Amino acid sequence: MFGLSTFKHGVHPREYKELSNQLPIRRLPFAPTLVLPLSQHAGKPSVPLVQPGQEVVRGQPIAAADGFMSVPLHAPATGRIKRIELMPTARGPKTDSFILEVYQGSNQQHSYDNPQDLAKLQGKDIVQLVQDAGMVGLGGAAFPTHVKMTPPPEHQVDTLVANGCECEPYLTCDHRIMLEQPEQLIQGTRLIMRALGVERAIIGIEDNKLDAVKAISELLPAHDPITVQAVETKYPQGAEKMLIKSVLGRSVPPGSFPSAVGVSVFNVGTLAQIGELLPHGRGVIERVVTVSGPGVEHPGNYLVPVGTPVRFLLEHAGVTSGAHEVILGGPMMGMSVSALDVPVTKAMSGMVVLEQNDPDLHKQQAHPCIRCGWCVEACPMQLNPSMLGMLAASSDYDEMANDYHLNDCFECGSCSYVCPSNIPLVQYFRIAKSVLRERAEVA
Repeated sequence: MFGLSTFKHGVHPREYKELSNQLPIRRLPFAPTLVLPLSQHAGKPSVPLVQPGQEVVRGQPIAAADGFMSVPLHAPATGRIKRIELMPTARGPKTDSFILEVYQGSNQQHSYDNPQDLAKLQGKDIVQLVQDAGMVGLGGAAFPTHVKMTPPPEHQVDTLVANGCECEPYLTCDHRIMLEQPEQLIQGTRLIMRALGVERAIIGIEDNKLDAVKAISELLPAHDPITVQAVETKYPQGAEKMLIKSVLGRSVPPGSFPSAVGVSVFNVGTLAQIGELLPHGRGVIERVVTVSGPGVEHPGNYLVPVGTPVRFLLEHAGVTSGAHEVILGGPMMGMSVSALDVPVTKAMSGMVVLEQNDPDLHKQQAHPCIRCGWCVEACPMQLNPSMLGMLAASSDYDEMANDYHLNDCFECGSCSYVCPSNIPLVQYFRIAKSVLRERAEVA
């Protein structure tokens, strides 16, 4: 049942999972005020359904999807909409957001249910319910889930792959979800299989989480179309193209999506939420967030209402006197934030706090490339980061894209991690992509 497999290249950073992987999920109290951006997903922002001054109840739809590439937004708490205004986000630009004043005297009971008979749901019904739930990829990409459930007609999907790798250091929220919510995960997987019309699903889990492999496997009868496959613990095993290669041996062509090779990939946290929410017809109003790192006094996994200010979450987890930098996401692909008043969104899987004396905050000065080839050996997409870096330094962005496949890079950070010259390769690549996008828009 279990076959250890992997992809070529990659790196093995220290995991730091032990800080939180044995701690059960704990519910965070409600902050006095929640900030709810209308854009928490790829695609068009949602459209407000309520006005400033209006009272809302927990679970109530407060913004509607604006077309197919959009999802609705639901109230994470009972309270009053104080105003709608531009607010800062973790990614930088301000965006229209609800400011929700939470009623502290409320019992915060979920008051908006629309129960469903799962046995009667057809594929199109499941797709619609997933969109109505405001579901997006909870692994970090925030791509609307119902869109992934509707592959192009020219692509025939035959396999669902559930991504339980969680290869980023420190992050353990998916691990705890697999341990504590395996029934919901399996139910969500079966619903998406029905919607896609596929007859098999593979749950890929790194072999540093064998307790999760066991917890899920024990609930699956013999010859079940859902199987569990352990894969080698290696970064970035959780990238969907890498996981597809590991569990199926299929290679997604450059510039293509997994559906091109007959696969749809969903994060285990997303599937567990679907299994939890769809029977009740509810929307996404909270998610599990890992709070960890040397700068955290009480690391763990917290069930956090969407819209909770990062500052409020850190106050409850506690930070050390040496806490210096907050990274949203994991340390390999996450981003540091300059302000703590940005909100937790549907896509935020973790928060890592580093201390001032942490060696990762004191990288040595960058030196010229010595052509050691370590980055080439590390790159999971088998690119040439060294050459891409030299072209970026001379602003040869078109050559990077046309001759060295810049757009195949998904910015995993493996090249920067191994570079002995401390060259910030990923930052160079992000700048190059940004310049090329701006040129394309002008053209």
